[in-house]
Formats: sequence, C-alpha cells, structure tokens
Amino acid sequence: MLKKSIYNILGALIIALSISFLGMPNGIADGGLVGISLLLYHAFSFSPAAVNFFGFLIILAISYRYLAKSVLLKSSITVILLSFFTFLFETYGQPLGDPLVGGIFYGFFMGIGFALILLSGSSIGGASTIALVFKKQFGWNVVLVTFILDVLVVISGVLIIGVLHTLYSIIGLFVGKVTTDYVLAGFDAKKAFTIISPHNEEISRRVTTELSSSATYINGSGVYKKHEQKMLYIVVRNHSVVHLRRIINEVDNNAFVVVNNVKDVSGGTFFAEEDLEEIRQKK
Repeated sequence: MLKKSIYNILGALIIALSISFLGMPNGIADGGLVGISLLLYHAFSFSPAAVNFFGFLIILAISYRYLAKSVLLKSSITVILLSFFTFLFETYGQPLGDPLVGGIFYGFFMGIGFALILLSGSSIGGASTIALVFKKQFGWNVVLVTFILDVLVVISGVLIIGVLHTLYSIIGLFVGKVTTDYVLAGFDAKKAFTIISPHNEEISRRVTTELSSSATYINGSGVYKKHEQKMLYIVVRNHSVVHLRRIINEVDNNAFVVVNNVKDVSGGTFFAEEDLEEIRQKK
C-alpha cells in the first residue's frame, strides 16, 4: 500500500512538472483533460491546475452513477495531487527555445509519470473515465473511445496553437506512449522459457527450489521421430534469467531452449519470498 501511494504521489508530481515546465511554456498540448487544460491555457491563460480540477469534478458528477466508487476515489486522489502540484509550479516555466525539444521531453516525462500512476492502480481521470462510462452504458471499446477522444482534443489544438505545435504535440504523445510501455515493462519484466530435455524433471525441481517461480509441463511430440516429449514452460523475472540459464546448462547443456520476451503476465503462480523459503525448508 505504501509503495502504491509513493508511486501515485511521484507520478502526479512528475506530470505536474511536465505540464508546468515543458507543456505550458513551449506551446505543447496533449490528449484528454490535461490536453484541454493546456489548450485553454494557451488560448485564454486559464490555470491548468484549476481547469484540470474542476473539469474532473464535472466528469466525476457524470460518471458517479456508472462506475465503481473505489475507482473514482483513486482517480480523485490522483487528480487532487496533480492539480495541487501543478498549481505550485505552473508560474515558473520558461520556453526552451525549441518547441520540438519541449514536446519530446514533455512526452517522455509524462510517460514516466503516467506509468507510475498506473502502477499505483489509479488514473488521471479524463478521457479514460468517460470511455468507461460509454462501455458501461453502450458496451463500447474503452481503448478505442479513449483514443478517439484524445485525437479530437489534439486535433482541436490546430485552431489554438497552430499546425506545427500540434504536430510537436503528436510527437510528444507518441514518445509518452512508448515511455509508459517501457517503464511498465521494466518494473515487471519477465521472460518465458520453453525447454525440451530428457532431464526436465530435474530442471523443474531446481527451478522451484532455487528461483521464485513455478513451472508447467506441456505434452508434445516430435514430427520426425514421433517421440512423445514433455516440454517445460517457465516464466521468470528478468533478474533470474542468468540463474535459470545456469541451471539448464548444469543439468543438460544440450537442452533445446527457446526464450521469449513477456510483456504482460497475470494469474498463475509466482511464489512469494516466504513461500519460497518454506519450500526450501521442506526440501
């Protein structure tokens, strides 16, 4: 719980700094509610902190009937933090002299902040919250609706910040998306090993006793010899890859091994440290 709270606070702070020091002084926009707050700042000098806060209150009033209260509570806390931090820093930003650089680094730091907020189990409200309401009412796809709403906000920026700065903003959005994916993968990076060996039982035994992971047998058959063979499927965290390779080489250095990057893992069994220690004691 403490870790998630730290992620949430740090993520909101990074996004607020990105808005104040990169988005506002360099004519950069964004998608969603943050994008609307930036566009209103560029057009009328409205405070992004105030627009973001009161805009979320409107969204909250609309979505209160349709979404889980726990989801809205987490988003509310994040928006309050984001608005507060933005209010503290929004008057201190200075133009970089190159809006393209501003757009790129705006997207980079926004991506980091957004990833931390996602890791905390929250969101910054805005388009994604509206998309959830549409899904609840009409069954519409959340990702598609969020994308359409973000695109509409960004494109409307042409009328306020011009074509060139809108293109810079789109570059920033792309950088932010890549950064968010990279940070999320880095925090929970895993690799999947598929192992074919006559000594798979020994490999799996050592995996469960030496690594914080489990293993799965998959029945297979060779095409050429029609020989029945159990394959071993193991998903491990990145820091355990070298250890697993060493286990495989020590048990059977001729084992056939295929390694794949794993972007997302849910369900299944990954032993907690106390469970791992209990297994070791039983062995």
